[in-house]
Amino acid sequence: MFGRFKPVPFEPYGRRRARWRLPRWLVLLLLGLAGGAAAVIYVQERHLPPRLSAGESTRLKAAYEQADAERTQLRSQLAETTRRLDAALAQGEKASAEAQASQALIARLRADVGAAVAAMPPDPRGGSVEVRAGQFSARDGNLSYQVVLARPQAGAKPVDGTLQLVVTGDGERGSETAVTLKPVDISIAAHEVLRGSLPLPAGFKARQATVRVLARGSGQQLGMRVLLVQ
Repeated sequence: MFGRFKPVPFEPYGRRRARWRLPRWLVLLLLGLAGGAAAVIYVQERHLPPRLSAGESTRLKAAYEQADAERTQLRSQLAETTRRLDAALAQGEKASAEAQASQALIARLRADVGAAVAAMPPDPRGGSVEVRAGQFSARDGNLSYQVVLARPQAGAKPVDGTLQLVVTGDGERGSETAVTLKPVDISIAAHEVLRGSLPLPAGFKARQATVRVLARGSGQQLGMRVLLVQ
C-alpha cells in the first residue's frame, strides 16, 4: 500500500535562485543573423551599385517607359516598312510579268509584220534595200509618210542609213518645184516600217515623193522609189 519513500531536497530559506540564461543555440542563431545582415550591408556598400534615391528611381522608371514607347513605335514602323517593301516587290514582279508579256506580244507583232512585208510585191527597181510600199499625205503644211523597207539579203547586223524624201509639186507661185526634205536617220534589219511627218514650204502643193535610202556616211544609194502623194 505504501510505496518506497523518496527524499525531497530541502533548500534553506534565503538562498538565491540560479540566474536565467539564453540557450546556447539561440545565442548562436542571433549571432548568425547579425553576421549575415552585416555581410549583406557590406556587400551592398562596397561591391554592388549604389542604391537609387526616390527621385532617381522615378526618373529611371520614366526613362524606361519612354524607351519602351519608342521601341513600340519602331516596331510599328518596321512592320509598316516591311509591308511597303512586300507591296513594292509584288508590284515589281507584276511589272516584270507584264514586261515579259509585252515583249512576247512585240515579238509576235514583229513576226506578223515580217510575214506581211514578205508577202508584198518586190520593189521593181531592186536594190540592197527595197521600198516595198509607201503612203504619203499632205495636210496643214506637213507631209505625213509611211514607208515599208525590206532587205532581201539581210545579214545579222542592221544597216545604218538615211531616209531622204524629195517631194515634187507646185510652189507658192504655181510653178513646178522639187523640195528636198530634212533627212531622217534609220536602222534597217530584215525589214522596217517608218512613220513620221516633215514640214513643207508655205503654199507648196505636193504631188509625188521620191524615196531614197542612202548609206549613212558614204551617201551610197541603197534603194529608191517614186510614189504619189494623196
